[in-house]
Amino acid sequence: MEKIINLSKRRGFIFPGSEIYGGLANSWDYGPLGAELKKNIKDEWWNRFVRKRTDMVGLDAALMMNPKVWEASGHVAGFSDPLVECKKCHNRYRADQVDPKGACPNCGSKGSFTEAKQFNLMFKTFIGPAEEKADAVYLRPELAQAMFVNFKNVLETTRKRLPFGIASQGRVFRNEITPGNYIFRTREFDLMEFEYFVHPKEWEKHFEKWLKEMKKWLKDLGVSEKKLHFVDVPEGERAHYSKRTVDIEYAYPFGQKELYGLAYRGDFDLAQHEKASGQDLKYTDPEDPKEKFLPHVIEPTFGLDRSVLVAMLEAYQEEQAPTGEGGEELRVVMKFPKWLAPVKVAVLPLSKKPELSKIAKPIYEELSEGFVCEYDETQSIGKRYRRQDEIGTPYCITVDFDTIKDKAVTVRDRDTMKQKRVKIAKLAEHLAELLEK
Repeated sequence: MEKIINLSKRRGFIFPGSEIYGGLANSWDYGPLGAELKKNIKDEWWNRFVRKRTDMVGLDAALMMNPKVWEASGHVAGFSDPLVECKKCHNRYRADQVDPKGACPNCGSKGSFTEAKQFNLMFKTFIGPAEEKADAVYLRPELAQAMFVNFKNVLETTRKRLPFGIASQGRVFRNEITPGNYIFRTREFDLMEFEYFVHPKEWEKHFEKWLKEMKKWLKDLGVSEKKLHFVDVPEGERAHYSKRTVDIEYAYPFGQKELYGLAYRGDFDLAQHEKASGQDLKYTDPEDPKEKFLPHVIEPTFGLDRSVLVAMLEAYQEEQAPTGEGGEELRVVMKFPKWLAPVKVAVLPLSKKPELSKIAKPIYEELSEGFVCEYDETQSIGKRYRRQDEIGTPYCITVDFDTIKDKAVTVRDRDTMKQKRVKIAKLAEHLAELLEK
């Protein structure tokens, strides 16, 4: 973890939030490379699960909703964790993560914890000019409820038939008692998920189908099967409305913990909102108008920040590489899948000479039309290669003095470090073919 955190700060993937003011606990900002990495995951997910499917539509909902939504869903009454506080140092912990009779992890004081009390995880705020007269609202703690309350709108406007899904991506907020482990658990984070509405008799078939789809997504993200664990949550630990939940866990450096989740929610949410709102949320079968029922729901949830973390952990490699003097040195390389790499191509003149820059800059401008590119002409070519290896750039283009004569450049492969001479006129086409593989 320390290596990933240091590389992220040094190369511009992830910065500590508000750093010049001493930071804010468990707050992180995505830098230039991290923003690209995160966007690549979001775009690929959206293209795969929404745009390329006829049974899925998208939704971009408001962060703040009518408080009655959260009352109906049970969040106001039940979205909480048991909290204990050390009487000596006043640090707070989830009750299930400490021994109430043991020592405080912070100050070592024994038997000093308060009685456990429930702590609601939702962030409360106010709409209106004066707090005492304003209406209380909550920042959304999940994406799901917006998809349920918009079920009727989506059904009427898209005329979809079962089975179909509503997908959403976005920021959610949870006032976690003990956030930590870098971007694994924070108080604001991004989710990608969809609610897939099915006939009650067909939920098991669709559950298995989406479990396979999630496994395929993880493989394409570059995640090793050996580090994944699919845990069927036992009865008694599942939500009361769920007949099956699978936690997809990953072997992080700090332990095996949840990455994604797949839940069968039944008709609980639609039933709650139908009852609380007075609206008819039933589905009418077009082939049998007499059959009206509340659809059941399969919910695959993908943590976006955890996807970034796992992708970086999987990509990080240390290996011996040859030096220009015939020796070897340690090379750090981020072996992202090509589609995921934040920078696809780096254009590197052999040296900072006007005659090379004159050729290299137009190449960069042309390639930037189709790829995310970097241009770098400072330091030795060896150091620039190493920098591109560390940020995971699949291909480096070197413009040298032979380029002036043969109108060709050297294309270097990140993973094999092999180099190939390619004509400038064929370069964009050649790179497009490489990046498609």
